Amino acid sequence: MKASELRAKDPVQLNKELDDLLKAQFSLRMQKGTQQLTNTSQQRKVRRDIARVRTLLAEKAAGK
Repeated sequence: MKASELRAKDPVQLNKELDDLLKAQFSLRMQKGTQQLTNTSQQRKVRRDIARVRTLLAEKAAGK
């Protein structure tokens, strides 16, 4: 997911996106723990998307 796509969203939508990403991250962790995860690069992508969303939420809160 690109930052430009996220910038178009309002804080409510960003919070929903963050919740979805956190659930996806939990699911991937459980799959890894049970050795069902085949594509481990998904974890990195989800983690970085979470960071992007949190950064944008902080920017919007600061009024930028």
